[in-house]
Amino acid sequence: MRHLFTLSFALLIASCAAPQTSAPAASAPTARMIAPILASEDARDPYSYAQPEVARVTHVSLDLALDFDAHTVAGTATLNIAAEDTAQELILDSKGLDIAWVRDGHGNDLPFAEGAGHADKGAPIGIHIGTARQITIRYRATNAEALQWLTPQQTAGGRHSFLFSQGQPILNRTWIPTQDSPGIRQTWDARITAPSALTVVMSGDRLTPQGEPAGDGRRAFRFRMDKPVAPYLIAIAAGDITFRDLGPRTGVWAESATIDRAAAELVDTERMIDAAEALYGPYRWGRYDMIVLPPSFPYGGMENPTLTFLTPTFIAGDKSLNGLVAHELAHSWSGNLVTNANWSDSWLNEGVTSYFENRIMERLYGTRRAAQEYALNFDAMEEALRENGDGSPISSLHLSGEAADPNGGSSGIIYDKGAVFLKTVESIVGRARFDAWLRSWFDRHAFQPATSAMLLADIREHLVRGDAALEARLMLDAWVYQPGLPANVARPDPAAFAEVDAALAAFQSLSIIETDKYARWSTAERLRYINGLPRELGIHRLEQLDTALGLSAATNNETLFAWLNLALANRYDPAVPVADAFLGRVGRRKFVLPLFRTLMAQGAWGEPIAQAIYARTRP
Repeated sequence: MRHLFTLSFALLIASCAAPQTSAPAASAPTARMIAPILASEDARDPYSYAQPEVARVTHVSLDLALDFDAHTVAGTATLNIAAEDTAQELILDSKGLDIAWVRDGHGNDLPFAEGAGHADKGAPIGIHIGTARQITIRYRATNAEALQWLTPQQTAGGRHSFLFSQGQPILNRTWIPTQDSPGIRQTWDARITAPSALTVVMSGDRLTPQGEPAGDGRRAFRFRMDKPVAPYLIAIAAGDITFRDLGPRTGVWAESATIDRAAAELVDTERMIDAAEALYGPYRWGRYDMIVLPPSFPYGGMENPTLTFLTPTFIAGDKSLNGLVAHELAHSWSGNLVTNANWSDSWLNEGVTSYFENRIMERLYGTRRAAQEYALNFDAMEEALRENGDGSPISSLHLSGEAADPNGGSSGIIYDKGAVFLKTVESIVGRARFDAWLRSWFDRHAFQPATSAMLLADIREHLVRGDAALEARLMLDAWVYQPGLPANVARPDPAAFAEVDAALAAFQSLSIIETDKYARWSTAERLRYINGLPRELGIHRLEQLDTALGLSAATNNETLFAWLNLALANRYDPAVPVADAFLGRVGRRKFVLPLFRTLMAQGAWGEPIAQAIYARTRP
């Protein structure tokens, strides 16, 4: 998953200037087993009001209607609760929920009150449950931050409205009344009604794939997730979408205009699952389906169980960007199966997944591609360290203080330094030994929250095993709790990009452009080349590069973005209409925010261009 783009233009300028319930699966831990983890000091979640050690939500049952005109979801949520016998109160997280009533299983009204609110984390809802261990809440959520309501014009098909959710990290409290913390895992089921022209999908088993009549021109769709998940992983999408099988347990949803290209790009997904299972154990979620969303989806992907959400910008026509798919699949183990207990340990989710992604890519596409992609990740880590400073708290894997904000941190640290840490451990202990440990980590902590302290304790128990010399070589605490880059880091193979680096040297010293080599290079090699070009280039040299390599005509969104960022930073006028068209068809934050920032940084040349493009493309 990548960071969300929700900035208003003013903020952007400012940033530049400065009813069926299901028991958990048999392998899932009980509420009593989880309580000590959640009560431990390093597992406490300051971004949730919940008190799970007292009373904890274990199951959510939703019965909701989608109103596309009012941008509202309304209905009921029935919650199952695990609590001490003496517990009298349940604390939920809410942000903007309009609660009509709360009742126990006998229909009796239960007193409830909303506490003082906070701009980011919303407000606590205190419910006097008494002896009740199942309650029902009648509520509505209008314009919830987690829900993106698209007009027909914002879709690829242009005929029907569209809805998708993005709950991570702490936004599902804007449409679901529950304890919205990653450590408070819950099973769930749902009945969702929508206009008959639309199909509803969710991140759980589809019990009524075609829907069922619900009256008034609507259909009802039912879903179930019988494995406990972090609440941010409850996801929904609804629109004029169609399905295409990819393999025995894989398939893709997309709008009709996108489905053929999406299916072709995702043809290797079943092989990816096989590769992942061979590495780190069985895929435990049944099916692995995906949905390719309209272009306004702000992430690259989101790893919702059984239904990964994907941006259409990964469709390149040659599977060169399907590392994104490997990444989201790997989350089925790291993140979804074993989840960070709170947001100070986001690296346990993203860093472990980034390492796992690289291993999947190696199995499918060979060591050369994996080595190149690792080198790019290493570059991203080093750039983050330069930008934030080696001594900055934000460069530690385990974040503390203000850096531990759910939306904070740096992807170059959380994703890339996390992956480099595991690569370093692998290089020291050996791959076979490391793989056996990581697979056993997933097995031991399946369907449980985890912390950095737990992972390091596990490494020490099952890898180090009292070997003082090995402990010293691994430098575990330095990697996780200290800023900067430890001295034992596993650096990328310098030969991975030897040809590219030679071509860059030829360009810089002799102005030679290796056209034939660029034409046969992989996406990773092209990105290394474009990002390795001098950051200050004259118009004539930019024209030479553009003409020789066809950079402005690139159909690969990653390489096109890299080129546009360089060209706009050097005020290259021919890039402006290309950037205008690009920003008019993509909403992925990874591309949108940097390009606007680059334009705004160009003062009198770039600011009017940015403002004009933003005015047209904001929807």
